[in-house]
Amino acid sequence: MPARLSHIIEFVADMNRAVEFYRDVIGLPLKFQSPEWSEFATGEITLGLHPASAKNPAGRLEMGFTVADLQQFHAEMTGKGVQFSMAPAKQDFGGMLAQFVDSEGAHVSVSGA
Repeated sequence: MPARLSHIIEFVADMNRAVEFYRDVIGLPLKFQSPEWSEFATGEITLGLHPASAKNPAGRLEMGFTVADLQQFHAEMTGKGVQFSMAPAKQDFGGMLAQFVDSEGAHVSVSGA
């Protein structure tokens, strides 16, 4: 199974303001809201909102892919010279996540199915 685009994350300065914008102005159905992560139902690709930080300023977007086997993907991509800014690691939400740097310098998340 190839990697599939599964989510886009926008880093936001004000979670409530961003949720209100996407829900009330744009009209996206809200799936979940919290101070640290909010999610909208947008079809196959999830729009997630995450608080901005020094590393990820407000307005920055990050793509995320899902793969069948994260460890195998990491090994294959490392073998092809892809640089990972974060090796596969268990996250606070319980899932495994890695992050690589694409050809243009963007950080891209990848998780296992």
